[in-house]
Amino acid sequence: MNAPAALVDRVEPADHAMLPPTDNPLLDYLGIRLASVGNGRCTFELDIEPRHLNRQGNVQGGVTATLLDAACGYAGLPTGVDGALGHAVTVMLAISYLSKASAGRLRATATVSRAGKSLYFASAELATDAGVLVATAQGTFKRSRILPEA
Repeated sequence: MNAPAALVDRVEPADHAMLPPTDNPLLDYLGIRLASVGNGRCTFELDIEPRHLNRQGNVQGGVTATLLDAACGYAGLPTGVDGALGHAVTVMLAISYLSKASAGRLRATATVSRAGKSLYFASAELATDAGVLVATAQGTFKRSRILPEA
C-alpha cells in the first residue's frame, strides 16, 4: 500500500519558507530543524554542537535516536485543512548505530513504507554531510485522534 493521499505534496523540500514549525519543544531545544516534509517523507537536520556530544566526543546516542524517531514519525503525519501537521506516537523503534559523528551536519531522512488507517511503518537513515551513514531506524507509529477544541 502506498502512502495515503493526505501525505502527498504537503511541502516541497526547496521551499523552506512554507515549512510548518516542528511544534516540538525538545527538537527546538536541541537545534533540530525540519528541512522537508511531505509525500510520505521527512528530513530533519542538526548542526553538531558540543552540547550534542558524549564523553568520548561523539554525538550522543539519544540525539541520534531523537533525530531518527522524529524523521520517521513526521513522515507519516496527516495534514489538516489549514496545512498544520497532525500528531502520532511511536509504537516501536529499532535503531542500528553504525558509525560515529563528532562535527558537521547530520541529516535524518525517513520514508513511510506502508500505511493503514491509524498505523504506519517508516524507515530512516542518519548521515553526515560527507555522506557517512551513522545510523538507521525502522519503526511503527500510530496516528493520534485530534479532539476538537472546546
